[in-house]
Amino acid sequence: MYDRDLTNIWRIEIRFDEDETHTHATIKVEFDDGDTMTAVGDARRNPKDPNQPMIGEEIAAARGLIALGTELLHRAGGRIEAVTRHPVYLVS
Repeated sequence: MYDRDLTNIWRIEIRFDEDETHTHATIKVEFDDGDTMTAVGDARRNPKDPNQPMIGEEIAAARGLIALGTELLHRAGGRIEAVTRHPVYLVS
């Protein structure tokens, strides 16, 4: 149907910084056009709980990905508004 290649690959990188009770995840997405977006997520372990770093990473990454998804919706909404000149309310 289209006369051009619509293949699009986004690269997502997640980096973690951790200490005994806190995990911080930084999520960076790089689009094919070179543009980037970054979001962060955090998790805190109750000092009474056993130390399970993977759980903190999963929670921090999930929160960062949720934040990234919200930013992508806002970005898409802004682009739609720029074309239609009407307010857009995208729901997640």
